[in-house]
Amino acid sequence: MKRVSQERELLSNSETSPLFASPERKAESQRKTSEVEVTVALNIDGRGKSNVKTGTQFLDHILGTLAKHALFDLDVEATGDLKHHICEDVALALGEALSKALVEKKGIRRFSSAYVPMEDSLARAVVDLGGRPYVNLELRFASKEIEDLTTEDIVHFFHSLAMACKLDLHIAILYGENDHHKAEAATKALGLALREAVAYEARTLTEIPSTKGVL
Repeated sequence: MKRVSQERELLSNSETSPLFASPERKAESQRKTSEVEVTVALNIDGRGKSNVKTGTQFLDHILGTLAKHALFDLDVEATGDLKHHICEDVALALGEALSKALVEKKGIRRFSSAYVPMEDSLARAVVDLGGRPYVNLELRFASKEIEDLTTEDIVHFFHSLAMACKLDLHIAILYGENDHHKAEAATKALGLALREAVAYEARTLTEIPSTKGVL
């Protein structure tokens, strides 16, 4: 009865609910090697603002797009010797920051999916923040490069991000012709899916979203 009463109080008074009163979920991550230096600051309870400087325009575009549609506030600064190294380590740092910001994942929805069209292309992203990383990507790129980033590195970015935050990630381009549109639709779909997955579920704010009691 006490638990039911607490849940009713949370739902009836949103202004004093932990959903609104809890501090923003923020984290930072740094990676410094002989090849790259990367700093990431992430607020997953943000408004989609980003300040990204990686030296690669299309990677900046992917990061800014992801932040915008996930409603993450994201700052990234990265320098390094090769685009591949920068792309990989930015993804790893971002994944680490996301994992830190979620802490024990109490009260989150955990699962989500999203579809996003972009003109000729349609993308689907499905995620599970349950801590068991797996990646299935069907991006169907026809060319080797989009703007100033190789399509191989775009695929590797999504894979590295998922591994670093222990995300079960499935992204598919269901159809499309323009590779830029495919990549952007995939990124937007991932952003929307993450926005939903990290959101609080008002009915289970104090619970871990697993029958095991831990994620």
